[in-house]
Amino acid sequence: MNPPSLPLVQNPVRSRQFVEEISGPTVPGDFPALTPSSRVNGIAPAPPDINGIVWRIRSLLPTLTALEAGVVTALLKKRTIDERTLLKWVADEMCVAESTVVKIAKKLGFSGFRALRSALAAYNNFPTSQLHAELFANDSAGKIVQKVVQAAIKALEQNLTVIEQAAIEKAAKYLSSSVFRDFYGVGGSAQVARDAAFKFLRIGVRVSVFDDSQMMLMSACLLEKTDVAVAFSHSGQTAVVIDAVRQARKNGTRIIAVTNCRTSILAQESDVVLCPNVEESLITGENAAARIAQLNIVDALFLAVAQKSSGIAERNLRRTTSAVRGQRNVW
Repeated sequence: MNPPSLPLVQNPVRSRQFVEEISGPTVPGDFPALTPSSRVNGIAPAPPDINGIVWRIRSLLPTLTALEAGVVTALLKKRTIDERTLLKWVADEMCVAESTVVKIAKKLGFSGFRALRSALAAYNNFPTSQLHAELFANDSAGKIVQKVVQAAIKALEQNLTVIEQAAIEKAAKYLSSSVFRDFYGVGGSAQVARDAAFKFLRIGVRVSVFDDSQMMLMSACLLEKTDVAVAFSHSGQTAVVIDAVRQARKNGTRIIAVTNCRTSILAQESDVVLCPNVEESLITGENAAARIAQLNIVDALFLAVAQKSSGIAERNLRRTTSAVRGQRNVW
């Protein structure tokens, strides 16, 4: 099921029935609301760890159902929740029951809807530029390098918290036991698929990579139950990749998806979903963080597959390394 379709509302005008007064303090342990004007002993409190709030929510997305994850993702993207938002309004906007919203809040570790609302309100009140630590024209080269490295570290940290070990194990089992292994991807995802094929070839695991829509379909129609297709798509909505996956599924082929959206069409069409769930950057887009996350998953899969036949993998690695060593210049 796709995330609920929501109307674009920049400044929603709510009637009295959809607004309530700002509530008091949240339950201890919940994320506090962002209230810069409030003071303790005349000193303004430090701003909450906004990225920590988002990471906490994103890290728990795999524990939710597809519908629940779609609701949370939509709420994060909308950025319209504040301390006056009523439970009824959220339920109506998300097209779900009020009890479902409360259930989602508790699954995410909050005491209830009000605690989740406070966390989302804090996130929404924070300037977007500070949330993403974007590049600016007056940044020095050193500052740019620092921001890029920090983004890479953040992507790796997010991977560590959301990638399920069981999913890696299952994907490695499919890859190591299959007769044919076809990788699909376009654009930047195709580059990751090629990198994966290169790594696997080093240990003797042969992979075919397809980035053309017609060749994907021809490949998919020839796959069988003994084969596996690995689909790379950051959005999980790339039409040509989904078409190939659906064609392969008709033949009983096992599907592994590497995507950033667990509720995407590609994820729902797959047997195993590897979802790093990386937050996009406003300026650099999805490319930087997503590429790092996908490459990280490829490395994990490569090592997991090699571990299953360590003797053969080591022997093939020595052979392939020796074969290309002669291509290096010796000074």
